[in-house]
Amino acid sequence: MTRPAILRLTLLAGAIAASTLISACAPLLVGGAMVGSSLVATDRRTSGTQVEDQTIELKASRRVSETIGDRGHVNVTSYNRLVLITGEVPTEADKTSVEQAIARIDNVKSVVNELLIGTPSSFSTRSSDTLITSKVKASIVDAKDVQVNAFKVLTERGNVYLMGRVTEREADRAAYIARGVSGVLKVVKVFEVVTEAELAGMQTSAPAASTGTKP
Repeated sequence: MTRPAILRLTLLAGAIAASTLISACAPLLVGGAMVGSSLVATDRRTSGTQVEDQTIELKASRRVSETIGDRGHVNVTSYNRLVLITGEVPTEADKTSVEQAIARIDNVKSVVNELLIGTPSSFSTRSSDTLITSKVKASIVDAKDVQVNAFKVLTERGNVYLMGRVTEREADRAAYIARGVSGVLKVVKVFEVVTEAELAGMQTSAPAASTGTKP
């Protein structure tokens, strides 16, 4: 599978009060929502990158445990080696320590730190967040003009985070859909933005990659 020589990454400040972005590469689009699970066949990441993201998440979980123990509630989501950290920790020092520990993991391209300072969310809040995530995914499917498998969706305390490799049109449309879901307080886009031409290139190369045929 061929990759675009250069990915155009843009930074978009959304409804985030204070978000820390550590990037070793280019800027990112931050300010929307997250998206659901994807099938390997339709995922816009290479199969190798999908494995890298899973490895990053496993390593990050261990780093969080080593850094703050059982203090706080931390979720780590990696998409195309962009890592989003959400949840709650007791102090600002813990927030910084967790971010720094994850940023040092091999293959991590950049980190978006959305940790809140406070007590961990309750079981009922997390259950509500799970339901909201499901409703956002279902709404994207119902819309039919964007591909749900292009996104990862995560919800924390009613704040919906969207991740994926998408065009500006797809980013705006998915955020608009998510904002219309009941229970959503804020939508935060954490996207890697590609051009329509780059997207077309990813889609046309996908069949060759899945069948083992060289482009």
